[in-house]
Amino acid sequence: MTISREGTNLDPWYGHYAERTAGLSASEVRALFAVASRPEVVSLAGGMPAVSALPLDTVAASMERVMAERGPAALQYGSGQGTPELREHILEIMALEGIRAGVDDVVVTTGSQQALDLVAKLFLNPGDVVIAESPSYVGAMGIFRSYQSEVAHVPMDDDGMIPHALTERIASLRAAGRSIKLLYLIPNFHNPAGVTLSAERRLEILDIARRNDILIIEDNPYGLLWFDRPAPQAMRSVDDEGIVYLGSFSKTFAPGFRVGWALAPHAIREKLVLAAESAILSPSSLNQMIISDYLDRADWRGQVDVFRDLYRERRDAMLDALDHYLPDLTWTVPNGGFYVWLTLPGGLDSKGMLPRAVKELVAYTPGTAFYADGSGREALRLAFCYPEAAQVREGVRRLATVVRSETELLQTFSPTGPIETVRRAHATASAEPLPPAERGAP
Repeated sequence: MTISREGTNLDPWYGHYAERTAGLSASEVRALFAVASRPEVVSLAGGMPAVSALPLDTVAASMERVMAERGPAALQYGSGQGTPELREHILEIMALEGIRAGVDDVVVTTGSQQALDLVAKLFLNPGDVVIAESPSYVGAMGIFRSYQSEVAHVPMDDDGMIPHALTERIASLRAAGRSIKLLYLIPNFHNPAGVTLSAERRLEILDIARRNDILIIEDNPYGLLWFDRPAPQAMRSVDDEGIVYLGSFSKTFAPGFRVGWALAPHAIREKLVLAAESAILSPSSLNQMIISDYLDRADWRGQVDVFRDLYRERRDAMLDALDHYLPDLTWTVPNGGFYVWLTLPGGLDSKGMLPRAVKELVAYTPGTAFYADGSGREALRLAFCYPEAAQVREGVRRLATVVRSETELLQTFSPTGPIETVRRAHATASAEPLPPAERGAP
């Protein structure tokens, strides 16, 4: 690929950028924030945690204590791998989902987004393939594109990625001579689809990945935020060599601290530390110490229960409102997490419909954001995590007004007559879980 060395009126350095910058683009989710943050708009778009439910006085006390007792160390450079104290806490958290590991296996990162970027940096060459669910997390696809790789989607149903479809996808890619490096999964309360990978399929997919020598990235930011029953135990709980597990404090504590982690096989972990040191020298010592102090002194498990109750209430408000205002559509019924995936009537375009929705003072994320090939116009993601229950209901009511207006417009100008509505066959979130390490615990 040849890049012109000539600049443009807008960017005189255009011709000097590396080829990989062609994969950098603003996500549709981020582009929505400016509009969705207006106070008059009910935003069902962004997956922002309800941090107002945190005990802010307790968090402030941890901040003050760290500065009073460990200020010089907190403000200094630290280990590229993260503090041993926080890594011990991370082991305790992961044990709730059946994971057993050692402190040296954990690498603390600036959010799990950085962990994902580091893994991609270590493994992806231009032209490599990452297999991901269909749809998949927009932030992950942005990272993979930035390393000039291609995302190959595999369809899901109510129980997550379909194993036989994965096998067929691998075979077709290999037949075409493609190099498959990673299998990227969000098994629990999927972003954006809301479904959960069943226990049986986790084992099937692990076996497929082993047989085909493909490394799995298990991205699990939502696993503790279940509503009615725990998700199956982590895939990493039954395979410690073929999986890089990613976790985060952004959903169960606060995203503002920007602290996540990767749990990786020994050889990969060594390279992750080197890559992290190359990128940022070390994660924030101050933020790690504050989180460690909070985990030491606060009832953090009880706080996770508070989040569960709050998100369950908002999920129920969304499902009730959808059933009332849009009874002829289909949507997923998540057992945890932040998201519902809504399918529109045939012929409607979620991306094209968005400006009208914003005019009606409601925002959502079009389905196109979650596909590497621009598919997904017939679907959209609704986030119930941030608005209060009453706002969620109002947001769905406004959305229904838009959907009905767009449907009537389509029927009026369609040469084939009225479109058919899709009868509801609600999806379920997960199958029976594997016995969790501490059933009923967060």
